[in-house]
Amino acid sequence: MTLQAKQAAADGERAHWLAVRPRLVLASAFMLFLELALIRWTGSNIVHLSYFTNFVLLGSFLGIGLGFLRVGRTRRQPYYSPIVLFVLVMVVLTFPVTVDRETEGVLYWTSLSTSGPPAWLILPVIFGAAALVLMGPAELVGRCFPELPRLEAYRYDLIGSLTGIAAFTALSFLSAPPVFWGIVAAACYAVLLTPRPASLYLGLVIAPALAVVALLLGETLTAGALWSPYYKVTYKRFEQLGVPVTDISVNGIPHQQAVPAHVRLQWEGQYGLPYERTTRPPKDVLIVGAGSGTDVAIALSKGAAHVDAVEIDPKLRELGASLHPDRPYADPRVTTHITDGRAFLERTDKTYDLILFALPDSLTLVSGASSLRLESYLFTEEAMRAARAHLNPGGTFSMYNYYRESWLVDRLAATMERAFGHRPCVDVVSTAGQQAVITAGVTAEAQRCASAWPGAAPGTPEPTGDDRPFLYLKDHTIPPIYVVTLGLILVVSLLAVRVVAGPYRRMRPYADLFLLGVAFLLLETKSVTGFALLFGTTWVVNAVVFAGVLVAVLAAVEVTRRFRVPPLPVMYGVLLAGLALAWLVPNTWLLSLPLPLRAVAAVTVAFLPIFAANVVFAKRFAETADATTSFGANLLGAMVGGCLEYLALVIGYKGLLVVAAVLYVGAFLLLPRRAVAA
Repeated sequence: MTLQAKQAAADGERAHWLAVRPRLVLASAFMLFLELALIRWTGSNIVHLSYFTNFVLLGSFLGIGLGFLRVGRTRRQPYYSPIVLFVLVMVVLTFPVTVDRETEGVLYWTSLSTSGPPAWLILPVIFGAAALVLMGPAELVGRCFPELPRLEAYRYDLIGSLTGIAAFTALSFLSAPPVFWGIVAAACYAVLLTPRPASLYLGLVIAPALAVVALLLGETLTAGALWSPYYKVTYKRFEQLGVPVTDISVNGIPHQQAVPAHVRLQWEGQYGLPYERTTRPPKDVLIVGAGSGTDVAIALSKGAAHVDAVEIDPKLRELGASLHPDRPYADPRVTTHITDGRAFLERTDKTYDLILFALPDSLTLVSGASSLRLESYLFTEEAMRAARAHLNPGGTFSMYNYYRESWLVDRLAATMERAFGHRPCVDVVSTAGQQAVITAGVTAEAQRCASAWPGAAPGTPEPTGDDRPFLYLKDHTIPPIYVVTLGLILVVSLLAVRVVAGPYRRMRPYADLFLLGVAFLLLETKSVTGFALLFGTTWVVNAVVFAGVLVAVLAAVEVTRRFRVPPLPVMYGVLLAGLALAWLVPNTWLLSLPLPLRAVAAVTVAFLPIFAANVVFAKRFAETADATTSFGANLLGAMVGGCLEYLALVIGYKGLLVVAAVLYVGAFLLLPRRAVAA
């Protein structure tokens, strides 16, 4: 250990009562837990963030990078973090926002008005607050790095990150409300921030941390919300014209309505159209997006002998079981599956007389690291081919929703035409909101259309595919709202780095590590979206993939620490070979494999380049002169990678592998000569 490291270790021991290794693990776990909690909670109250969770993620990466760069420039404790967290929680609870879904280029199903502060005001506040909040735990993590050898510190950082993911996943599994997230945050602040002087500790740490818990407890008690792994679910029961009705909202948006089947058919006749377009009454029915159960109740009322009800959100299913007046989920003819609809189609060997996609509009993204929505893989050409493969002779496939744009109706109908080989039935029930039902028989003779669909209008975009599953984007462009927002984020980040970390020349020797961070975030995004296609967009798959990425990184660190690994040029060659393999292996081949074999093949293809990339990083990081600055540069690169992730809207997720390869080549060219020689 160098003299500087020994001095840092001595300072750390005098400053904190907890030994460096457990302190590093706890701080790293807290940092990742807090990041996940902020993404999840802000999105439930600021509905813009249900669609742009990447926004909070970018703020988190900026804050974490700044926290590392701040190490060595001050000895003051980051007491600002719990204070900013309290202010953020207060602002969000005082000024919640519902989404404006009229903005061109930000495409959702229906249209609702906005309440609360405008996006241009609230989103910068959220971004800046997320950065400041995460900068505190990151600074605490960074202060531990000089006290340990490079790779040992990185190893404990990864162990802590895995612990943070496990803790947040456990609370999600238990459907714990945010007050428990607040309790975890308060406890971590209390342990990690030094308790002296006592007056500052009580006033700047304990008081705001407890205030956050109190605010979140108030939200938990007054909102009457159920917290699923995806949403804050609220509901209201009332009578309308003597009919019992349950309105269900998620993240502040009206989402579903549980009413008796016969009443729903009276009020909105389009729910019966899938059954009228068939040539025979369907006996075996699959409903994707079963929700609170109204579509299931309608299928039973139409004479279904068995219904497989697929719903991704367990809390919506629970509400349907307890509150729906028809009690459809108690019917012995109904089997419930809590999973992703596309994943169910890829796994089941059953066939059906009717497959129905019943308003599958998720209102949220898969994760904070992608533009993928929970239902994105349901509307691709490959998904509709999978549905067709599960139809009995004479069977039909149908979907309905409020599509808002006429070109969306045409695009889905054209996708169905390409998948089924003939034109479907298209019933536009209401032009105000483009409420439509689209139905296709397994053959043209298996459907009964009221009138022939004339075909897609000129200018209708091509059907979406699994590589670019962005149904709501009309053109192969990044919408202006994203471009402007990301540009402002990068400008603000440049200024913040200069103010907090000093001259940019501090990071100049670590330009290659910066590019490694950019490329790795793209690689991680490709892995998340790839596994979502292969195994489902459920929160469990998402958590397992993120944990798997960290395990692969930890394995790379352990191999580098314990064994003599090939030199950097060779490892870069292995990395590029892994990227080439990922490019060459088609998703269609992986989906054709049995589930166990698919898992082995997917893990091999996805994690080989991740492992190689982190051997490269570990070898390079171990030789750096300044651990915290080099690590901070890498984290800031990850933030830029989060911005470049939106390139997938244009080039698809497979194209991100090419961008990552170019970045890795750039990182290799920027390697210091001594590192190449070593």
